[in-house]
Amino acid sequence: MVWSALTLDTWLSRQQATLTGVTGAAQNIINEVAERGDAALHDLSERFDKVSLDHLRVSADEIDTAYETVDPEIIEALTEAYARISSFHELQRQKDLWLAGSEDDGITLGVKTTSLERIGMYVPGGRAAYPSTVLMCAVPAQVAGVQEIICCTPPPANPLTLIAADIAGVTEIYTVGGAQAIAAMALGTQSINKVQKIVGPGNAYVTAAKMILRGKVEIDFPAGPSEIAIIADHTARPDFIAADILAQSEHDPQAASVLISTDPKMPGQVGDWIERLLTEAPRHEIIRQALGQSGYLVVDSIAEAINVSDRIAPEHLSIQVQDPLPVLQKIRNAGSIFVGQYAPVACGDYASGTNHVLPTAGNAQLYSGLNVSHFTKTATVQIITREGIESIGDVVERLATAEGLHAHAASTRIRREH
Repeated sequence: MVWSALTLDTWLSRQQATLTGVTGAAQNIINEVAERGDAALHDLSERFDKVSLDHLRVSADEIDTAYETVDPEIIEALTEAYARISSFHELQRQKDLWLAGSEDDGITLGVKTTSLERIGMYVPGGRAAYPSTVLMCAVPAQVAGVQEIICCTPPPANPLTLIAADIAGVTEIYTVGGAQAIAAMALGTQSINKVQKIVGPGNAYVTAAKMILRGKVEIDFPAGPSEIAIIADHTARPDFIAADILAQSEHDPQAASVLISTDPKMPGQVGDWIERLLTEAPRHEIIRQALGQSGYLVVDSIAEAINVSDRIAPEHLSIQVQDPLPVLQKIRNAGSIFVGQYAPVACGDYASGTNHVLPTAGNAQLYSGLNVSHFTKTATVQIITREGIESIGDVVERLATAEGLHAHAASTRIRREH
């Protein structure tokens, strides 16, 4: 088994290399879609997905058929997860308009929040079905008030994906995957109208396409192969940590896990448990490949562990130490944080209510995980009375004149004089 010590530089180099080698290929795919629209989408589906499509948009009949093929208990679980995710995201909703000011001052200021009108979400396919990702992308958009939510997913569309999209109020579903799906949503084709923003995780090609097309469409953040960092001391349970590492590793051969421990004995104990649990894992081949780029760092103190974690800025951070809350307070960079030994990442992936669409490859230093604010925009508001223009008129005129913008000053002065 490949489970060995890492250096911080090795891990950071892996993160930085995520998109190396695929940007050119993604650009070629984008060019094809830009030039040939739907025809390119059909050809690329045959080339990459080995599927010949009669149509791109999923029909209502196909959604009805999906319900007939899925266990009712799974549908019930999706419905409960949808409710929990919705409840958490409702807490993030901003007021449509807030105003604050003083009658004596004559100036009232505020912010008007407006939802985007049409957004696109990408839901991976291939190695597994990801109905949970549908919920994670659609719910915050729905809570924000987005009217048109479209979904692209590789063909053939998984029935679970279709049901989740129906539960979450997705308005259009297309069986288009990969970089070509991102290009279609960003640029528009004969069948797919362009969107204002694209969200959702994907492989390196999907992420590269999102980054290339940022000038044409807004995106959430780079969200590539999944990752976890685990801060653990001597009180952590190695079997729990091993289970978390296997759970992360089964996503994709490019997924990666790093254990940051103050206990020199912990990595070996975790390694033993990985071997033991791996024999029972159905996706063991994928896990073994992912373990090849995973490993551990032994540090001298919790303070050093926090520093290393913040340098890594992991997508998922698990804190499994004797006193976790002080560690939580000091962490600055992480996509989603799981506190305590009974908080597996899987809970956040499915049903705790938080969002699992998160920045990867160190991008948690710059970006927040997907939330309601990703689907809104704000405009500042100012209501100024005659008393208000008198209270700030002198300041405006002096500064405008100092900058040489005399018409600016005059636009204030004329109001004060009449």
